[in-house]
Amino acid sequence: MKQRAHAASGRGEDDAPMLTLTDVLKDKVAVIYGGAGSLGSGVARAYTDAGARVFLAGRTEDTLRKVSAEVDAEYDVVDALDEAAVEAQVGAVVERAGRIDISFNLVPRGDLQGIPLTEMSVDDYTRPVVQGISCQFITARAAARRMVTQGGGVILSLDSGSRNGTPMLGGTGAADGAMDALIRQLAQELGPSGVRALGIWTAGVADTLTPEKLAGAGAPAMDEAALQGVLAHLDSLRMTKRSPRIADIAALATFLASDAASSITGTWINATAGMFPS
Repeated sequence: MKQRAHAASGRGEDDAPMLTLTDVLKDKVAVIYGGAGSLGSGVARAYTDAGARVFLAGRTEDTLRKVSAEVDAEYDVVDALDEAAVEAQVGAVVERAGRIDISFNLVPRGDLQGIPLTEMSVDDYTRPVVQGISCQFITARAAARRMVTQGGGVILSLDSGSRNGTPMLGGTGAADGAMDALIRQLAQELGPSGVRALGIWTAGVADTLTPEKLAGAGAPAMDEAALQGVLAHLDSLRMTKRSPRIADIAALATFLASDAASSITGTWINATAGMFPS
């Protein structure tokens, strides 16, 4: 594990007697897995702006180092599918920061879409289910063990919300359903210790989508004009005719991680703009 020294910033006790949007996570310690991705870095920036001390976690040091410098965070190089490594990393965070208040897993699951189930391999269908739930379980369990001891904390997750059998999405619906179930069970078991577990449905975040990312999920090669067509189609499926953006999800994740959301647990917040009505 490696880290960048955290550039401490903040205000004295006399400067801000009232809670504001910029300090709703003041003195909180957050770990974001997949923190060097477009959504992870957006959430990290929102968390640091809200006063949290943020640790980014991921497998690629070059991108982690770059994002950590941009968002004023620390980082650890760790594979979120490696149980021993995650346990060690979370333990090291607690040693350095004294506690862990927020654990948010945004690691990609390897979803493959756009292929009929009758033509899809077992590996392609089950990969997002097995890889996704394993990764979420490992990081949530490591955080929960520390949060239970300290008497509080928040475990956050995110998926598309497509748990009702949307066609041509491969194993995405099954993976989402597994993650939904995990979060709800965690909330039941951890609630008496003051720990919350909840998630966010997005059904795609517009400004995270690129031709390269879509190609990796099974879409055909496309140029910028084709990408804009895909984004327009996603917009058309929403009740508001506007897909969520990174800033929208980052703001929501900041609220959900804060004490202002202390009564919200064991559920998934529908941020799909109505694509999948609750």
